[in-house]
Amino acid sequence: MTEPDASQTADPPLRVLILNQPFAPDVVATAQIAKDLADALVSRGHDVTALASRSIYASVGATLPKRETIDGITVRRVGANLFGKSSTLGRIADFALYYVHAISFGLFHRRFDVVIALTTPPYIALVGALMKKLRRTRLIYWLMDVYPDVMVSHGMVRDRRLAHRALRRLHRYVLIKSDATIALGRCMKDRLVAQGADVDSIHIVRPWSPAPAFSPSANDDNSYRKEWNAADRLLIAYCGNFGLAHDVQTFLDAAKELRDDDRFLFAFVGGGKRKAAVEMFVKDNDLTNCAIAPYQPLEKLPELLAAADVHLVTMAPSMSGLVVPSKFFGVAGAGRATIFVGPANSEIARCIEDWSAGVVIEPGDSASLVRTLNTFADDEKELVQMGARARAGFAQFAERTICTQSIIELVEAADAPKANVVPATSSEAA
Repeated sequence: MTEPDASQTADPPLRVLILNQPFAPDVVATAQIAKDLADALVSRGHDVTALASRSIYASVGATLPKRETIDGITVRRVGANLFGKSSTLGRIADFALYYVHAISFGLFHRRFDVVIALTTPPYIALVGALMKKLRRTRLIYWLMDVYPDVMVSHGMVRDRRLAHRALRRLHRYVLIKSDATIALGRCMKDRLVAQGADVDSIHIVRPWSPAPAFSPSANDDNSYRKEWNAADRLLIAYCGNFGLAHDVQTFLDAAKELRDDDRFLFAFVGGGKRKAAVEMFVKDNDLTNCAIAPYQPLEKLPELLAAADVHLVTMAPSMSGLVVPSKFFGVAGAGRATIFVGPANSEIARCIEDWSAGVVIEPGDSASLVRTLNTFADDEKELVQMGARARAGFAQFAERTICTQSIIELVEAADAPKANVVPATSSEAA
């Protein structure tokens, strides 16, 4: 895929609609990368509108203005996140409210040339398919999660039951109607192909980090290392969401095993459903080798990522091909190595292997994690070299400009590739 020249404006400019419930100034990852893409499209001269929710993701109540212009992007916000993430039914109600407004906006607002549909809420690309049918709008389907598989993995829907089969058909319909489909990695592409998608119709664009471009600071000047009294200890950090898709027990067991070794310090930074369990484990086991902090402001993310000598990234095996954690690419951009506790066939594991940027450990194998950390403590030179290779891989394959330009090419294509899907097998249709 050739890269468009971002220094020139497109001719003719296009009217582009981005459908995603979170959008800047929200700090959730999909909101930030949607904003990055919108910025890149505006720089090419395109007329970009983002249709988003009025609330900050996972919070309750409308707080953001209905209309505003951010860096040349027209932002229209609808409804309100009335229930946050407090319950499944509440989230469904919030999603339904956004669907209603999105349909109305897409069908009765001015016509758009291209709609880019993400996956919050799930199946919002159906609105794009409707716009394509009734208003001749081209549809680009940008998957952040693969539905209904994520719902099955979380136990919300039972595999191969009636609801699952109906939702799978809806997903296949969106793939058929999309002019281009964007997957976050090879594992996700493999998953879509296994479901019947045409291998040539899927474009891989990795989920770049929302962190601003930066050069890692020296450890001596890092405020986080000073705050946590890291000194010359090996700082191992987990930064981001402690969610249901993440294996936290493996690194907690490793921290417990290394509790009396003064060479190590762990930092657990962020939030999520499992953060409380992490804090409880640290407290109950009196792990003085652990620092705990909440989510940090986006502007401090570069310094946070640079603070650690090595970062932890985790993913449950059942989530391989369904999601691709963007935090790895931020870590790589910071020139730091990664220890990935997750499945070997996932995009993160494959990038680590391709770039020689860290180590992959099977979930639950805390003994291997301890051995790896001891090796790094004995030879920090290798850790530094891994970080340098991670930075090089990031610059070549996952830097923000490279990724956004890949999507811009799909937006500006005269005849976007069409995703063809073979008919359902007899077992799936049953």
